[in-house]
Amino acid sequence: MLFESEKTMFEVYRETAYTSQYRVVYFTELQDHNKEMEINRAMAGEHFLDGFLKDTRKEDAKQIIDSLLARMNGGERLRPEEFLSALGDHLA
Repeated sequence: MLFESEKTMFEVYRETAYTSQYRVVYFTELQDHNKEMEINRAMAGEHFLDGFLKDTRKEDAKQIIDSLLARMNGGERLRPEEFLSALGDHLA
């Protein structure tokens, strides 16, 4: 069982105000100077999925997420289940 401090909370959303691009925010990595702006941006977007990453595998998971977002922003349609499946054991 992982402690809260050993997980990174994230959300994938589609920006609806400007570019309609899919983006990710890692909530537990936000600092005071960008927290409010990033949370507001995610809240204004269209929720796609959220979850927790194991901190021990976080950097690998971020690379997977970046590649999935690039595919989605390139026009490929992925279901949330497929996205989560690609993350596999990186999820907490």
